Amino acid sequence: MKPDQRLGDDALPQLTNWRSSLEPEIRDTGLRSMARRFRQTGRVVAPVWISKSNIHVASSPMKRKQLIRKSVLLSFCDQTTQKTFRPPNLSQEEWSGLLRWLDVSGLALYFLDRMMELQSSTLVPPQVLARLEQNLKDNQERTAGLIEESVAIQQDFQGANLCYAMLKGFSLSPHSVPRPELRHQFDLDFLVAEKSAAGARKVLEFHGYRLHAMSGRSWEFKRDDAPGNIRDLYKNVPCRSVELHLETETPGCQTLLERAERREFHGISMPVLSSVDLLIGQGLHAYKHICSEFSRTSHLLEFRRHVLSRCGDASFWKEVQSRVESSMEARVGLGVVTLLITSIMGEFAPEAFTNSTVGRLPSTVCLWVNLYGPRIVFGDASGSKLYLLLQRELENEGVRHRRTLRQALLPSRFPPPVVRGSAGETLRARMSRYRLQIYFVMSRLRFHVVEGLRYVQESYRWRRHVNRVIG
Repeated sequence: MKPDQRLGDDALPQLTNWRSSLEPEIRDTGLRSMARRFRQTGRVVAPVWISKSNIHVASSPMKRKQLIRKSVLLSFCDQTTQKTFRPPNLSQEEWSGLLRWLDVSGLALYFLDRMMELQSSTLVPPQVLARLEQNLKDNQERTAGLIEESVAIQQDFQGANLCYAMLKGFSLSPHSVPRPELRHQFDLDFLVAEKSAAGARKVLEFHGYRLHAMSGRSWEFKRDDAPGNIRDLYKNVPCRSVELHLETETPGCQTLLERAERREFHGISMPVLSSVDLLIGQGLHAYKHICSEFSRTSHLLEFRRHVLSRCGDASFWKEVQSRVESSMEARVGLGVVTLLITSIMGEFAPEAFTNSTVGRLPSTVCLWVNLYGPRIVFGDASGSKLYLLLQRELENEGVRHRRTLRQALLPSRFPPPVVRGSAGETLRARMSRYRLQIYFVMSRLRFHVVEGLRYVQESYRWRRHVNRVIG
């Protein structure tokens, strides 16, 4: 076991002395929370290891709030070999900040379930526990609403003889998600054959959706579009979103839809990706978010759970490795995700799989995970541009990305509307929509300026580390 593998139930005692009260209601900061500068309350050096090319470079000192978040994530591990650190009492502001992070990271309900599983709910202040329990109750209703909506749409897809499969979401249970209501799901995703795209759009329009945005081969549809509110994060609100991801046929190659399997789902036979495609797709989805401005930590936890649930299936992993060998993108993406999870939560993947993915990563990619991985996992909702350092190194290895470095640093287009106008919109509603959009544009401008400057500054430090490793 590596030096930083602090696992299991011993990650929980550090919560024992975190005594503080929380406001009855969590203040809704909306988009302002993206730009808010959290006060620095202290630093503790936390070395991070990676097992590649004997690279042992200490990452930047983790802030206190990041160490608190790390302790939460470590509580999901199963075993331990050493004691973890025990931070002093959390203030009211720190508990509020932790709850906000649990919300945006997607871990809030998983954390509540884990505390109940370990019979450790007494370690959580009563106000925090009550808030999380209410979130779970709300999300149960929200999940039931999404299931009902998904079944209705799929029945019409099947009635129209469309070629499709459920992506992510409900297809992740039970391997990644113990119970669907523990996962906060924003939308419904479907993989659709290109020949069925027009028919799928008609079905969605029949259900009240309208096309909101198109990006590459992805179509986003929305219904009852309204500004998001942090208070409604777990509630079963009328606003719904569906994404269609189009798949084209390549002569001589079997498509994902051709390999799809069937699963019983609330009275219908639901097509889902094959078990191997599901795990690879899930890992690549987590990798895509790592290579973006903001990554949800729950994606990493869910992938880890999926891998652990399959560890005893030798034939499954043999097919996974065969598929990974034929795709450099899959090999690199799964390697980055596996290394990042391992560096924080300990070894979890089969050795052969780790060797064929992590073991073949370039040294500079491993170095990036070591230096910046914790910032990505435990970062704030505002995100960062540090992933561009990784993108630059991957491009040197022949891995291409959709946006160039210049496009990511200096966007040439305004962000899409937060809320689109509707027929019969009142003047008051229109002005409110304009104000929201202006604030959103200004917050994004600030993000690009601040994080762009931080990227430039960090580039010099990064190059010194690279030169030390290569030289």
